[in-house]
Amino acid sequence: MESPARVLDDLAKVANGAVSTVIGMKQEVDQMIRQRLERFLTQADLVPREEFEAVQAMAAEARTEQDRLAKRVAALEALVGVGAKAPAKTATKAAVKKAAKSPAAKNAAPSKTKAAPRARTAKKRAT
Repeated sequence: MESPARVLDDLAKVANGAVSTVIGMKQEVDQMIRQRLERFLTQADLVPREEFEAVQAMAAEARTEQDRLAKRVAALEALVGVGAKAPAKTATKAAVKKAAKSPAAKNAAPSKTKAAPRARTAKKRAT
């Protein structure tokens, strides 16, 4: 019969072999997973981080520019009186009335609205 020390040595060798086999299997599984993941990522057509950040910065800049231009358009519309509803139209009418009462407007040629009624009265007298 073998000595107990020798039996323990044999058991240790068997256990050592089993552990090394399990470690080898783990490495193979890790390598297979890594290969499949790399294959998936190459087929997925993903964007690199640098390109994503560059496009994100461009979008933020475009959004800022759009806001700036929208404010500028709103200010110009308010100045002209196009974009606002009722108050801007009455302000425009008031400006037209004020311009019509100015001395420069009085010295100008008669407007078409004044000439039209005179032409109608002349036609009525002729008939």
